[in-house]
Amino acid sequence: MPLTIVYVVVVYNTNNSPDKKPTKTFPVLKPLMDMSLSTQVIWLFILAIPIACIAWTVTHEEVFREPREYCLKRCHNGKTILERKFFYLFTCEYCFSHYVTVIMLIITGYKLLFDDWRGYLIAGFALVFVANIYMSLFGLIRIDIKKVRQEAENEEAKK
Repeated sequence: MPLTIVYVVVVYNTNNSPDKKPTKTFPVLKPLMDMSLSTQVIWLFILAIPIACIAWTVTHEEVFREPREYCLKRCHNGKTILERKFFYLFTCEYCFSHYVTVIMLIITGYKLLFDDWRGYLIAGFALVFVANIYMSLFGLIRIDIKKVRQEAENEEAKK
């Protein structure tokens, strides 16, 4: 989503005189919401990439193995349903992608189709959908690579 710099003028009066002019301006990034539908769709597919990467890494990769095993233990052995469900969120890429999406929506201000709360809602579910397609494709490619590697190792062992 394109961003524009908007300058916010802060008025402060140190000597209580009414004729004091604004003395300080602060730049603030503000999203431009007059995007065309094609631009919104492009942003949808681009924003889904980091969502998928973060969700996949936390829920599958070796770097987060110990916290994931801890969460798995807690989600299976938790005393309350709330505890079990909370820790399950960190082991399921689909569930975790919802939370990553909410964070990305807050960071980017991305909206889809509407400029109000409905735009956030539609964008959220669309981003989760596309991110999960990306993760599914990555999982299939990864399985295929492992299969080819295993077949190559078996061929080497036969020789």
